[in-house]
Amino acid sequence: MAQHPVSPQPVSPQPPDWERLAVSESFRNLMRDKRRFIVPTTIFFIVYYFALPVLVGYFPELMKRRLWGPVNIAYAFALSQFIMAWVIAWIYMRVAERFDKLASQIVADGARR
Repeated sequence: MAQHPVSPQPVSPQPPDWERLAVSESFRNLMRDKRRFIVPTTIFFIVYYFALPVLVGYFPELMKRRLWGPVNIAYAFALSQFIMAWVIAWIYMRVAERFDKLASQIVADGARR
């Protein structure tokens, strides 16, 4: 029976100094950039989500207006919420790639010091 050579485990570098990274300028910039994206996006989502019941409650005649066949504005708006959620998720995935790269760079820079 042939023996498979065991590959040596890579020596891990010193772990980063998390406290120093947390107060670094690059980390604060990353957190600021994330807030600038996440807070307005969340506010938009909440406003868009609650717009349907508010519009149906305060403007029922407008929301009853038919667009095509049995589909009225309220149904179209409700369906648009699914599309909007998927679009926000897609945009977030794109933006999060940049955040992840920046975070990895910050950690790598911190491990080197």
